[in-house]
Amino acid sequence: MKRPAMKHVLPLLAAALLAGAARAGGAPAVPTVTAAAGGGGGIASYDAVLQPVRQATVTAQVGGNVLELRIRAGDTVQRGQLLARIDARESRAVVARSDAAVAQAEAEARHADLALKRNRDLLKDGFVSQAAVDSAETLAQAARAGLEQARAARSQAAVTQGHADVVAPFDAVVSATHVEAGDLALPGRALVSLYAPGRMRAVVQVPASRAPALAAAGDVSVVLPDGRRVLPVGRELLPAADPVSQTVEWRLDLPADADSARPGQTLRVLAQGLPAAIAGAARPSIPAEAVLRRGELTAVYVARPDGFVLRAVRVGPAAGGRVEVLAGLAGGERIALDPVRAGLAGARPAP
Repeated sequence: MKRPAMKHVLPLLAAALLAGAARAGGAPAVPTVTAAAGGGGGIASYDAVLQPVRQATVTAQVGGNVLELRIRAGDTVQRGQLLARIDARESRAVVARSDAAVAQAEAEARHADLALKRNRDLLKDGFVSQAAVDSAETLAQAARAGLEQARAARSQAAVTQGHADVVAPFDAVVSATHVEAGDLALPGRALVSLYAPGRMRAVVQVPASRAPALAAAGDVSVVLPDGRRVLPVGRELLPAADPVSQTVEWRLDLPADADSARPGQTLRVLAQGLPAAIAGAARPSIPAEAVLRRGELTAVYVARPDGFVLRAVRVGPAAGGRVEVLAGLAGGERIALDPVRAGLAGARPAP
């Protein structure tokens, strides 16, 4: 008979010991703590998204197959560095046709100038009329205009041919590539997205009715994903509101030492010194050890007269051994200080 693996036996043994202890000493009494009502009145908290101050999406200017992609997402590039190469055979053919058109226009212009000179000489000797000279002069002017048009078309074709080599517009980090070698690139198709590192901002969508109060807020800070709190070095509230969501975009430029966060991460923005009607109700705080985390679940055990009830909550970052409960719990409610013991069968709040 195959013996069970030790890693499976230990959890079963621990559960059996806990159950035996519970039967021997009665239902476990779990200490509780009261969720402290937030005392910082006039504080508003908003979710923000981290964005680079300078970012760009490089698009194709000419059509053709992508022959080569020189970079990958996450690479650091310098201004003018080659990012991708597009098949330029069609643009080279356009340049060759333009060169031929210029040569033809030059020949026609020379012929028209010679004809004008001959007619002027014949006019002096009385062999042609003034009307013939005027006609020759008009043809010469048309030939010169055609030559200028052909030269402009050749310059345009040369510029288009230069767009086959896609280069970085500034020193940047590649955030995404949108094509692979062999893909068809059409004019306007996105090839590479990149951003300038070191200059980040938090972007908040705030209700339009609260925008004036937030613009006048004196104490504004940004909580980074690692828990650090930084002060923005610049603030900008866009003048127009979104007609659908009725929100206004609020941009907070972050200091250079906040570049450890990645674009797209979620931040929290705290604005203090606001009227209570704007800030809303203060959020409760609880000890960090009272929070139960199991995979994607974040919860607490709320005390009831007959036991505990598991309730999912949303919490902010820990600071000083406590966490702020953003949703799911009200100030004054009692919760289990030890969520592991509170989950045992028959667990009761300690008196």
